[in-house]
Amino acid sequence: MKFPPSILEEIKARLPVSAVVGKRVRLQKSGREWKGLSPFNAEKTPSFFVNDQKASFFDFSSGKNGDIFKFVMETEGLSFPEAVEKLAGEAGVTLPKISQEAQVQEERRKGLHEVVELAAQFFEAQLTGERGAAARRYLSTRGLDGEARTRFRLGYGPADRFALRDHLAAKGVPAELMMEAGLLVHGEEIAVPYDRFRDRIMFPIHDVRGRVIAFGGRAMSAEVSAKYLNSPETPLFHKGSLLFNHHNARKAAHDTGQVIVVEGYVDVIAMALSGFPQTVAPLGTALTEDQLGLLWRMADEPVICLDGDKAGRKAASRAIDLALPLLEPGKSLSFALLPDGQDPDDLARSGGKSAIAEVLAAARPLADMLWQREVEAGPLDTPERRAAFERRLKEPLGQIRDEATRRHYRREMDERLAQLFASAAPARPERGNGGFQRGKGSFSGGGRGGSFRQVPPWLAGPLRASSALTQSRMIARVRGEDQREAFILLALASHPELILRCLDDIAELSLDGPAAERVRQALLDAVDESLDRERLAERLAQPRVREAYSQLLAVTGPAERLKLAQGADPESVFDSIHQAVVLHQRARTLNSELRAAERALADEATEANFAWIKDVKARLETIEGIEAMSED
Repeated sequence: MKFPPSILEEIKARLPVSAVVGKRVRLQKSGREWKGLSPFNAEKTPSFFVNDQKASFFDFSSGKNGDIFKFVMETEGLSFPEAVEKLAGEAGVTLPKISQEAQVQEERRKGLHEVVELAAQFFEAQLTGERGAAARRYLSTRGLDGEARTRFRLGYGPADRFALRDHLAAKGVPAELMMEAGLLVHGEEIAVPYDRFRDRIMFPIHDVRGRVIAFGGRAMSAEVSAKYLNSPETPLFHKGSLLFNHHNARKAAHDTGQVIVVEGYVDVIAMALSGFPQTVAPLGTALTEDQLGLLWRMADEPVICLDGDKAGRKAASRAIDLALPLLEPGKSLSFALLPDGQDPDDLARSGGKSAIAEVLAAARPLADMLWQREVEAGPLDTPERRAAFERRLKEPLGQIRDEATRRHYRREMDERLAQLFASAAPARPERGNGGFQRGKGSFSGGGRGGSFRQVPPWLAGPLRASSALTQSRMIARVRGEDQREAFILLALASHPELILRCLDDIAELSLDGPAAERVRQALLDAVDESLDRERLAERLAQPRVREAYSQLLAVTGPAERLKLAQGADPESVFDSIHQAVVLHQRARTLNSELRAAERALADEATEANFAWIKDVKARLETIEGIEAMSED
């Protein structure tokens, strides 16, 4: 949202910086300024100064400075529009009305908020009722009794296919709103939409303001393939841009200077109940760039808490590769490795707060984890292998965009290399407790291992534009089916064994083509609670689905068709689907951002808005280039 400069100046004129800052920092008059202890760093001597005449603050201990909006953003974790709205209310300034179109969208969002809140209340009531008895017993075995249920608003979705739908309909909620809120499963081949969450323990997901916007549901039956099921993408819920428990953890993180990242909902709750309310988790995705940005706004060095064994290395490796390009002075990650076979919930119940604190205190810096990852990648007993190790170690460092940070990382690794190669025994090290071998899966917020939700490191590198972008199908999309959508769905249809590994991704994939939607629905109908290959064959053989399948096949390229063959290596196909899904999701996000940038430029032809468009187009072209390389 854009705010006229006159409005921002009026707010600042009505609210002295000392008045805003004084609510959080004890200030003392010092000449023409005010001084106090830094709200960002622990210190004994005041190095934080406020100047009402200049309408600004400056913190010498952290280097942070700015106006009242920046102060509220830094201390309360708010976005700029949220900070403006908050301070305008305190100043008694009326913000300008938004456009009619935006106002309609905002009213629609309010309606969705009300619908999702009604659903949350329904699930809470079901958990306390007769139908929620089994769910209550299960929660009790996990130590989630009265306080946990109330504090996190836990609920239960009945097994009845229409329980929630009928309840909301009785309150006058249209089915269209239920579907838009992600509460019902619907589609062209589904005659009667039905409840998405059935026989599941419900974990409400909140936005930063504490409003329920979506749900995560854990299946009660062990036979259900999708153990955890999240709400699909909706106007309220964008899972890659949110964190579970963010609304509670934000203040706790500010007070403690620490934020902890765990894998799932139950882990977050167990940590919070054990005295670590600054704990969050991703929402059905590997850690994303947006989520990392949220974490760094809460603390300079988030602690990634890994559990389990072998697969944890992959989860940590993805987090390392995601963070490297974004590192800057003072901003990094550390990794807390849990005892073998235990997750945060197990540790909380067996050892309590002291056991968790001991693990967190032993967290290892990102540089250590990067080094250990490459050391363990292969033996170092020949000059060629040591040269390969050195190359593996140094190549990721080139991704670090901040020059000073990149220089210090290279110096650090050079020193470690010199010490290692100078030793008398450069053989491959043993994997002990200090090794990089823990963790049990991707950061999936309660999802299944093996899902393809992480952002690959090659998408986070420097981006460059060229004139070819204007010819790309993402900027000038032709009518009809999308080649990437076609490949994803046809690959899954050709290799059904991959469907259960990425069921949530299929259900939540945003599609543009009608044929793609028809084939997607056929895949989902064949799965429901478990994969039925005969039902899948029947669905794909239906005339309209077979016609849609042919339309998708017509837009695929030769390289893609090779991967549709029955003899293609499933893991190679899975990796290709993985890449296509990530590219698809990022391209849609960037196209939405491009439209916003174009609207901003139309409203105000400034150099900043023009630069915004160029930047988005550059990032779009990078995706085009990656896709072109994969098709060669």
